[in-house]
Amino acid sequence: MSRPVALITGSSNGIGKQLALSFAEAGYDVVINYASSEKAALEVSEVCQSLGAQTLVIGCDVSNYEAVGQMVQKTIETFSKIDVLINNSGITKDGLILRMKENDFDEVIAVNLKGAFNTVSHVSKHMLKAKSGRIINMSSVIGILGNAGQANYAASKGGIIAFSKSLAREFASRNITVNAIAPGFIQTKMTNVLSEEVKNNILKQIPLGRFGSPRDIADCALFLASDKASYISGQVIQVDGGMAM
Repeated sequence: MSRPVALITGSSNGIGKQLALSFAEAGYDVVINYASSEKAALEVSEVCQSLGAQTLVIGCDVSNYEAVGQMVQKTIETFSKIDVLINNSGITKDGLILRMKENDFDEVIAVNLKGAFNTVSHVSKHMLKAKSGRIINMSSVIGILGNAGQANYAASKGGIIAFSKSLAREFASRNITVNAIAPGFIQTKMTNVLSEEVKNNILKQIPLGRFGSPRDIADCALFLASDKASYISGQVIQVDGGMAM
């Protein structure tokens, strides 16, 4: 039997990198998408291959509808199918709303929210035909709670939640589940640059008293992609240490 195939956007670093590695380790072939660093994506691909996976590395700006279509087509040509789509690509351009430039708002929405629409628009055609599939969209605790200085990011991640619920209703009759994961503060390069004072203030808001790890997110995604989650759709799974209760 052929191995299942997972297309993971933004999978050259951070949470996306761990998603690629964990899915490869779990027996998936993996499509590794990157926006800027081909070198980092190739390094992830090499590790995935050492775990037994076939890989396809594709540079693609997910906010570009036609480029996403080409990425999906290349994936189908290579693997003949897409079993799991994980919309992980995301950017931040933080700033108080009175100082936020229009482009800063537009770019975050274009990548984080419209990027998910672009991939789903192209991938869903193949999943609907196969009458099977798993779509996992990466939201954020900020999309649930909001955060000063991140109105654009919060809007994009809150939009992902509503988007996922709507898709879950549209695709349910074809055995396609759609869920969102809302990570809290995860230990990545983005959190490593925070000052100790900022880190301590954040930790006070997390009942479990620690940051999460990329593997915490990957483990949740693996569960949602598995047969064990076949009756779960339209849900938002918060992996945040209890922060957004």
